[in-house]
Amino acid sequence: MEPSTTLFLLCDLQARFRPAIFGFEHVVASTNKMLKICKILGCEVVVTTQKAQVLGATDPAVDLKSLGALHVATCDKTLFSMLTSDVEDILIARPTVSSIVLMGIESHICILQTALALISHRNNYTTYVLADAVSSCNPAETPIALAQMRAAGVIVTTTESLAYQLVRDAGAPEFKAFSSAVREEKDATAKAVEALLGPQRSSL
Repeated sequence: MEPSTTLFLLCDLQARFRPAIFGFEHVVASTNKMLKICKILGCEVVVTTQKAQVLGATDPAVDLKSLGALHVATCDKTLFSMLTSDVEDILIARPTVSSIVLMGIESHICILQTALALISHRNNYTTYVLADAVSSCNPAETPIALAQMRAAGVIVTTTESLAYQLVRDAGAPEFKAFSSAVREEKDATAKAVEALLGPQRSSL
């Protein structure tokens, strides 16, 4: 797994959904942690919104501004899958991308449909879902969706694990900034893992 060949897709993390989604604030915290890692390692990020004219923009607590040009685009959609024509065009323009990482909501709808589409995509993407950066309205939906994705060949992992897969080497020039970011997010990471994965332990 290489930062230069890895693309992050952030799905529909809109303020309108905050009251409805289980652990929304933890999904935002985990997302922001990974956006910091993306900035340090140079990974690009594509964001989607679901019917933004009706449901509004990405939650302002999501720190997209810090990414600068690494925030490739925000693409609005009506499809549940993130693989809209706009997102497909972004993928076509990046033929070296081989790994795609999913974050956002909802686990059992948009994340699931996107993951299944990527696994069967003609480009054969290695697809990752960050279990502590996804959620649904009903928390019981998430472990079922993650199990379905895993059975289909999706790699279900956590923000911490994937971040270290990306950096790979404590001797990397980015490691000092990387380890500082991980330390800064330590408490938020623990809370997100407990809140979002605690109820799933028996099924993971």
